[in-house]
Amino acid sequence: MKIYIKGHTFGYELQRVAQMFFPGEKVEVSQGEPDEETLAGDYLVTCAENSRLTVSGSIGESRSCRCEEPILQTDAPSDLEHKLGVMIYRVASQATGIYPQWGVLTGIRPVKLFLSRMEQGMDEAELRTHFLNGCLVNERKFDLALKTARIEREILAKSTSDSFSLYISIPFCPTRCAYCSFVSHSIEQAAKLIPAYVGKLCEELADTARIAAQLKLKLRTVYFGGGTPTTLSAQQLERIMGTIAAQFDFSGIWEYTVEAGRPDTITADKLREIKEAGAGRISINPQTLSDSVLEVIGRKHTTRQLMDVFAMARDYGFDNINMDLIAGLPTDTPEGFKASIDGVIAMAPENITVHTLTVKRASRITFEQACAELQTVGGMVDYAQEAVTAAGYAPYYLYRQNGSLSSLENVGYAKPGTEGLYNIYIMDETHSILGVGAGASTKLRHPVTGAFERIYNYKYPYEYMQHFEAAKERKQRILEFYR
Repeated sequence: MKIYIKGHTFGYELQRVAQMFFPGEKVEVSQGEPDEETLAGDYLVTCAENSRLTVSGSIGESRSCRCEEPILQTDAPSDLEHKLGVMIYRVASQATGIYPQWGVLTGIRPVKLFLSRMEQGMDEAELRTHFLNGCLVNERKFDLALKTARIEREILAKSTSDSFSLYISIPFCPTRCAYCSFVSHSIEQAAKLIPAYVGKLCEELADTARIAAQLKLKLRTVYFGGGTPTTLSAQQLERIMGTIAAQFDFSGIWEYTVEAGRPDTITADKLREIKEAGAGRISINPQTLSDSVLEVIGRKHTTRQLMDVFAMARDYGFDNINMDLIAGLPTDTPEGFKASIDGVIAMAPENITVHTLTVKRASRITFEQACAELQTVGGMVDYAQEAVTAAGYAPYYLYRQNGSLSSLENVGYAKPGTEGLYNIYIMDETHSILGVGAGASTKLRHPVTGAFERIYNYKYPYEYMQHFEAAKERKQRILEFYR
């Protein structure tokens, strides 16, 4: 698929809109007119000339398509870009039969757009007009985003100008799941790195604590992610969590989360250590309650193990547990996914997070196949929303991932008062997140100017340890940014 642009510079955004309709195929952007070779395939010509916007070309079996709009004197460049995106959506959806439910919203944080409009004073009727009519978002997604935005807004208001969150990266897993795109290493390959990694991590934590203290920042949330943090031994967890407790001021903390994640890594001594160190929120993630699907995706645990570990966590006093499920896993079916949703609801965790699998394909699939998969995964996500909300959970954070075939969302649902605060703060970029460890990203948000800056750690554990002094030096940029 090729997009040609004439009289404007909006190629990037138009490419993102068009990509939703051409799964597995690269959408290319070029200046000018199509050549003879292009005319034999799928293409669109987008033009902003002579006081008119036009989108024309050839797509699929329906081939010829065309859409026109006048350019108004009041149209800013952003208005023209938006109009062209809507025009591409209209001609491409008509030609392919694919109707992305988020309309022309291509970003990963649609709720942030809702919050922005709400801050501008839009009421619900005005929001509906803007997002349903102007952005082609469907009714179900609009309602989901609006509910999420209302809950987020209350939690975002808690953050103060001196707030920050701490993220600790543990990029190790017992095995690598088939769908995983995170920076993580299986324990078989990386076990020998872990002791040295833990030592460097503790050193970076101490340095980061000193910087936060110099700036008089208040720690609000702590989040252990990965990877699977409980891949570490109880003694290694004790060392890291002990360093955090010793170096950081916990007097203003609101939440402390550890991604326990894989049931096959969770033991009684690890749960005990996590609880004694002050973490009150953990994740125990099944992804599915189908043992056959678990085997296909490379997770070395069973549903029975998951349930036993969940019960053990309750016995140790954990009263804020999150569980993740993924819609669209290989070999899963709508019936199987429904059983997973119903089974997790019956276990009554405080949070349930429903992800849509990001499908990465090496070759193009047909429009018919894409429509069928969109309908299947979309049905799974819709069922999850209905069942989970009916069980008393409400959506509190939402994001999308680039590359998802269906352009659908990942949603965190929570029982009232148990929302995962860190998830909201990092998604909204409300306050600074100081990241520690390999692959961690420090995201700085200035409390006065609103300026935003990222500081990246080295991606892989061996790089992180090899270039540790350089990574520490980068962190000094935090002081410069605030001052």
